[in-house]
Amino acid sequence: MSELFGAMTISSRGMQAQSTRIRVISENLANSQTAAPTPDENPYTRQKIIFKNVLDRELGQKTVQVGKIYQDTKKPYPIKYMPDHPGADQNGYVKMPNVDSLIETMDMREAQRSYEANLGMIEQSRSMILQTIDLLRR
Repeated sequence: MSELFGAMTISSRGMQAQSTRIRVISENLANSQTAAPTPDENPYTRQKIIFKNVLDRELGQKTVQVGKIYQDTKKPYPIKYMPDHPGADQNGYVKMPNVDSLIETMDMREAQRSYEANLGMIEQSRSMILQTIDLLRR
C-alpha cells in the first residue's frame, strides 16, 4: 500500500512542476507583444524552465522539481516598424520580445498533457487504494 502512496507523491510533485511550467509559459504569452519602453531598453525576455531530479529519501525514489527559471538571452529580439512608439529608434524600429507564440502554445499543450498524465496516475492509485480497503473489509 505504501507503494501506492509513493506513486501519488511522485505524481503530485510532477503536477507541481508542470504547474510552474504552465505559469511561466502563460507569462511569456501575456508579454509576447510588449515592446521595449525606450530605444535603449530591451523588451520582455522569454523565460524558460529547467527541471531537476531530486532524491526523496523518505520514498527512496527520485522526484521532479523546478531547478531554475531563467531568461532566454540567446534568441535575438525581433524588430518591428512602429515609428510612433516611444521605444522606436531613429529609424522607427522597436525591439519586440523574443517570444514565439506558436512555440509557447505547443509547450503549453505538452505541459498540460504531462499534468493530466500525473493526475490520471493519482486517480488510478486512489482507485487501487479504495479497492484494497474494500477487500480488507470483507
